[in-house]
Amino acid sequence: MQTLADLGPSKLLSSEQERLRDAADTLLFCESVDDDAVLEAMSNARATIEHLHRSGRWTEDRANRLSEDLAVCGPLALVG
Repeated sequence: MQTLADLGPSKLLSSEQERLRDAADTLLFCESVDDDAVLEAMSNARATIEHLHRSGRWTEDRANRLSEDLAVCGPLALVG
């Protein structure tokens, strides 16, 4: 995910990086967006992104960009 690569590890805690990368990996390899693993990974990712924005660590634009990056990792059903 380019957004995470652009930021580098100094902008995210290791646990935050892990949750976001887990969501991306889960989406890349899922067969259905209704899979419990997908729902859990996306819930964790959304919570992480919201925390980054609400805490003032990330701008709304950067948070939205990461959400968009995650969406394109999944099946085409997520993009529409």
